[in-house]
Amino acid sequence: MPASFLRRACAALALALAVLPLAASAQPVRVGSKIDTEGSLLGQLIIQALNAGGIETVNRLQLGPTQIVRAALIAGEIDLYPEYTGNGAFFFGEEKDPVWKNARAGWERVKTLDARKNHLVWLDPAPADNTWAIAVRRDVAAAHKLASLRDLARYLAAGGQFKLAASAEFVERPDALPAFERAYGFKLRADQVLALAGGDTAVTIKAAAQHTSGVNAAMAYGTDGPLAALGLVLLADPLAVQPVYAPAPVVRAEVLARLPRIRELLAPVFARLDTTTLQRLNAQIALEGHDARRVAADFLRTAGK
Repeated sequence: MPASFLRRACAALALALAVLPLAASAQPVRVGSKIDTEGSLLGQLIIQALNAGGIETVNRLQLGPTQIVRAALIAGEIDLYPEYTGNGAFFFGEEKDPVWKNARAGWERVKTLDARKNHLVWLDPAPADNTWAIAVRRDVAAAHKLASLRDLARYLAAGGQFKLAASAEFVERPDALPAFERAYGFKLRADQVLALAGGDTAVTIKAAAQHTSGVNAAMAYGTDGPLAALGLVLLADPLAVQPVYAPAPVVRAEVLARLPRIRELLAPVFARLDTTTLQRLNAQIALEGHDARRVAADFLRTAGK
């Protein structure tokens, strides 16, 4: 074999080997989210922060409810999406473990479990708590002195008129409505629940505000913005039934190893998302009608100043 041919072959091989890592790192990150308002907002924040940092993305936002989006991540159909630490209790069958009631401990726990079992990495969480809750119309709360779920149980036991708008996930998941029912000693009948498609609390809150089909209460989240403006109040959970639901980006370990800058690009964004901030941003989408893309862009622009 001529020496010149061997040199050309070696050079070609060296070039190919050098290009491989670049090609791998150039693969876009497929970003998903849940179907609700906050899922779209957090997903847009992730996409825009990564794009601004030079990482190409594919928009797979509002993919579906929790089970659908998480299954897609585990199967490698998406690479990254925003999840909530408290859902770790449900994912790993640890609903009775008090660790999930502590923000830091819950994050550490789900981070360890998901890394070990699914090769997923939980990045730094936001300081917000988007826990599940029940909200009632302000007029109902005032008339019947409803400030907590304990008050609601008393009201229901006395035959009070009540109808809850909620997603099927909230009604069926053992750590959601059934957990409230067990803790406070009430049980809603089928005719006291209006199950709505998807998991968007903007829809359930609107149904309660407009008294749709007799609805006077709604599944809600701690970071929902439109509650007060639409005349609803959150019922306190004095028994701390719900875990802390801190939003955090969850990424496949393989993708993070290929693009480690994902961590540093998203950390400062999520660090700014306390409960009050998320309520404000969610209200801009659900109440004022702004597009999630615009709300995310405005937040990132002002946060960078």
